[in-house]
This record gives sequence, structure tokens and C-alpha cells, in this order.
Amino acid sequence: NLSASSSTLAYDREFLRTVPGLLMVTEIVLGLLVWTLIAGTEYFLYPAFGWVMFVAVFYWVLTVFFLIIYMTMTYTRIPQVPWTMVGLCFNGSAFVLYLIAAIVDASSVTKDLDSHNYNSWAASSFFAFMVTSCYAGNTYFSLISWRSRTLQ
Repeated sequence: NLSASSSTLAYDREFLRTVPGLLMVTEIVLGLLVWTLIAGTEYFLYPAFGWVMFVAVFYWVLTVFFLIIYMTMTYTRIPQVPWTMVGLCFNGSAFVLYLIAAIVDASSVTKDLDSHNYNSWAASSFFAFMVTSCYAGNTYFSLISWRSRTLQ
């Protein structure tokens, strides 16, 4: 006699109405702009843009992953993981590496390098700084959440 158990995933509709949720969606949208603007060029000829591309795609994929975890409330099913610490480390590392990538991106954009791709690279630099500020905001909220958990 086999019994089938069904478990349904919860869905947190309110997460997207919070500031961290809105920042996460903004990070996904702006991060997508960063890497698509660079991917549409001959970035592979210039190592600096390869680094920006790596950071942008890496953190875009991880941010989508974390959005799914938060939206489906999967973190409640895995209580062994210190989610506040994971969120703080993720957002902190994203902020630092995106800041470095944005600076590298901005300092590498010149008309002398390749005037054909100048506008795309300049736009990607702008959006990289915007994503950096979103990750800075989420790092702040993660720090507040982590501190409130450690004080209990």
C-alpha cells in the first residue's frame, strides 16, 4: 500500500511589496540590462568587459534563485540554513563585486577603444552603478535583519 503525499509550496505574495523584495526585482531588471548591453558587443576582445559580464551574469542568476526561494518560502522548509547570514553575505558580496565591476566598466569605456560599442558600454556602466546601489540597499536591510536575529 503506497500512500501518496502531496506537499504544496507556499507563495508569499507580500514579499514583492516589501523594500527588499522591490530592490531584488529591480536588481534583476537592471542586472539584465547590464549584461545584455555588454553581451551585444564584442566584449570578449576586452578582458575588463569579460569581468563585468561574469559579475553581472553570476549575480543575476543568483538573485533570480534567491527571489524564487523567498517567493516560495522555501527558506522555511530548510531551517538549518542561517538565511539571514546567507542573505547578508550574498548581498554584501554582490555590492562589493558589482561596485568593482561598475568602476571597471566605467573606466574602460572610451571612444578610442571601439566607437561602435561606445553607447552600449556607457549604458551598461550607468546601469551597473544603479544595480550596485540596489545591492547596497539590500545589504543594509540584510544587516538589520541579521542584527535583529543575533540580538534575540
